[in-house]
Amino acid sequence: MPTSLYSTSKLLALAGAALTTLCLVACQQSQPPNPAPAAAESKAATTEKVFVEFRGPWAFVPDPKDANSVLAIAPKAKTHRDLYVQASNGSTLTSGVYELSLPAHSGSAAATADPSIAQAKIDAQSLQRALDNKSARYVIRLPKPEEYVVAGRFRSRLGATYPPDPSTEKAYATAVSLRYNVSTLTGFSLAGVPDSATFNPLLLQVETPTIKFVIAPAQYDDPDDKCDTHSRESFHALTTLLGLALYVDFPDNPDACHKSDPQNAHPAKAEANWRSPFAQTAAIDIRSFEKRLLAAVYFFDHAGADCESPNLILSPTP
Repeated sequence: MPTSLYSTSKLLALAGAALTTLCLVACQQSQPPNPAPAAAESKAATTEKVFVEFRGPWAFVPDPKDANSVLAIAPKAKTHRDLYVQASNGSTLTSGVYELSLPAHSGSAAATADPSIAQAKIDAQSLQRALDNKSARYVIRLPKPEEYVVAGRFRSRLGATYPPDPSTEKAYATAVSLRYNVSTLTGFSLAGVPDSATFNPLLLQVETPTIKFVIAPAQYDDPDDKCDTHSRESFHALTTLLGLALYVDFPDNPDACHKSDPQNAHPAKAEANWRSPFAQTAAIDIRSFEKRLLAAVYFFDHAGADCESPNLILSPTP
């Protein structure tokens, strides 16, 4: 009799264990599947910042034919080399109208701009004349950016009268980058219609997040030039192309520079200079040293353009 009771107890224990196991399996099957790893979700949402940098005498303006695009426009002048586009690969561009295509990206309805980038107004007729002025300009069409950021600064004065008032003096942007958030670094391409010859579409290899459009001087400035002649000529070429009454001056230049300034159609009397002769001489010596140093940089880096004139963001008016 005891043996029978023992067997019955053993059977009941085994049945209970089996029932517990069945309940656990049922509970596990009723639970929702585990979510995908967070790392995979994060990877899918990753974006990269890409900067499209412009060096040289450039102005930026909303595209009158496409509200989602902007135009970068620059003069083609004898004092400059041809425009050069540079990523991991690159190409020389003759005067014409080009379009930069980007992979999927985010944009802003009202792209913000660094306050160091000079602003000006341009009437619609003057803008259209500049765009139609074949052989005298470069135009790059590209999507509206998230932001206009400064890629270079230089201290100057800027105004609608010549010479500009000293009160306008500040470190203006002399090179500007347009920032985009993109989903990938593949899919950048440049197509266009040169004013002469043809241009085969260029697939840009963007391995570091920068594309540069560079207009370099045909000859580097003479280090002994006290007047920043090339920068004055560059800004004059830009404003002439756009039909703007806007002038640049450099506070460390001697007043005598106004007499030979290409911006000055009617030379005026030199304004009084508050600095002592010693201070003026010291400023000139420092400036000459800076130019010699930049000349060495330019020798090793094609992108080191010597344009110290302000870039512009333009607002069209009727």
